[in-house]
Amino acid sequence: MALKKSKSIIALAISSLLLLAACDDDGSSSPVTPSDSEESSSSVDAANSSSSVKKESSSSVATANSSSSAVEGSSSSIVLENSSSSLMSSFSVIPSSSGESSSSTGEAASSSSSVELNCSALLEDEFGWDWNIPKECRFNPNITYGTMTDSRDKKVYKTIKIGAQTWMAENLNYFDKALNDRSWCFGASNSTTTANCAVAGRLYTWAAAIDSAKLYNDKSIDCGHRKTCTLPDTVYGVCPPGWHLPTLAEWNTLFTAVGGSDAGKVLKSQTGWFDNYGGTDDVGFTGLPVGIRNYDGDAFDDDAFETRFWSATEYSSYGAYYMDLFTSDDASVNTGNKHYGFSVRCLQN
Repeated sequence: MALKKSKSIIALAISSLLLLAACDDDGSSSPVTPSDSEESSSSVDAANSSSSVKKESSSSVATANSSSSAVEGSSSSIVLENSSSSLMSSFSVIPSSSGESSSSTGEAASSSSSVELNCSALLEDEFGWDWNIPKECRFNPNITYGTMTDSRDKKVYKTIKIGAQTWMAENLNYFDKALNDRSWCFGASNSTTTANCAVAGRLYTWAAAIDSAKLYNDKSIDCGHRKTCTLPDTVYGVCPPGWHLPTLAEWNTLFTAVGGSDAGKVLKSQTGWFDNYGGTDDVGFTGLPVGIRNYDGDAFDDDAFETRFWSATEYSSYGAYYMDLFTSDDASVNTGNKHYGFSVRCLQN
């Protein structure tokens, strides 16, 4: 009986202790609220902020496992698709100068952040052209570039003065409905698919480059398939206001300004070319080996090996002149079928 009584007393004491632990002083219970739970989660996130893998806000840097890799850029953020963990480790999000504070977890909002690129790490193992590397890593870091904004779509381009000419230092990336089926991003059969355009600009037919539809509507052009054109002295073409498509003579002026026979070495980008066939990019033209679209539309070719830029000068009813950079120290002017898709570099008026 004494043993039974002792057990009852112990059980009663344990029950009392459990009841006190579950209640406040006034006897009411204290459940954990959702806000308490979120605060606890934030504290854990803050404590783990020193981890080597930093979680970025989906509004600032987003990754998607798509088969087609691209970099879409803006002045406030860069969105990376199909990024590997090693590539992501080369990026860090930094608050912009706007002064807007980041969230309590240390994740910066896309409206107040920019992406700083570790270009040396991204380019370290590159053997040829890599579409995953953003265009910002291709410019010559020792050159001071100007900038211009295309008033049509607000895209910002780097510019460079070479001799008496001022050139866009990157390929044009402009599209509107009139250019449908006449301009493309490399590797995309659909002209509205924008993968790779943010890296290399668009590839245009010659008709798109000279903006033949606008010229026809303005009654200043008389040309068509298998018929030579009558073009004005300055062809503004698809270029932004204040800029124009360079003529054959203007391309030759550029060659003369950078040394003539070795113009290719000077005009090519330092990276991206197959087997170290890149240039010195001494003048900041930064010619990228972004390839071409074949005239029959069946394939995109020659990325890592070549790039071609349209001129405003016609050769025949079938062809026009273009400037060519390839895996040598030369730059040349050749003729090509008007249905090819080539890059466009605009020259300031």
